[in-house]
Amino acid sequence: MGLILSWEKLAGWREGHRKEGRRVVATNGCFDLLHVGHVRFLQEARNRGDICIVGVNGDGSVRELKGVGRPVNGEMERAEVVAALGCVDAVVIFPGKRATEFLEAVRPDVYVKGGDYQMEELNKDEVAAVKAGGGELQILPLTPDRSTTAVLKKLKT
Repeated sequence: MGLILSWEKLAGWREGHRKEGRRVVATNGCFDLLHVGHVRFLQEARNRGDICIVGVNGDGSVRELKGVGRPVNGEMERAEVVAALGCVDAVVIFPGKRATEFLEAVRPDVYVKGGDYQMEELNKDEVAAVKAGGGELQILPLTPDRSTTAVLKKLKT
C-alpha cells in the first residue's frame, strides 16, 4: 500500500527519490468513486516512471469543480483508496482547485493528465510548475465512457 503523505513530509520524500535517481511520475484528480478508468489511467501513469505519486483534490476543491453533492467520499477515504492501489506509491491531499502547489513541491519528472485534456488546455501555472522543475507533460488516453459523473448518472436512472 502506498503512503499518504502530509505536506510537511512531501519535500523530503521527493528529495529521497531524486537522490536515488528514481523517475517520479505525478498526476492528480478527485478520484471520488474509483472506477476502472481511474485504475487503468493510474497503471499507465506508473509505467512512465519508477515512482507514482497522486495528488488528491481536497473536499472543498471537489465541491468547486464538481458541484453540489460532491464529493461522495471524503478526502481521507479517497486518498486511502487510491493509496491502496499497487501502482500508486504515495498520495497527498491538496486543498486548491489547481494542482500548482502540489506540482511545485513534487517536481515530477513526468506529469500525466487524462485524455479529456488537450495539451493547450492545461492550466498554464501547472505547466509552468512542471517545466520549472525540469519535468515533462504527457496526456494519456481515457477509458471511454468511464467517469464518476457517468457512474452517478447511471445510479440515478
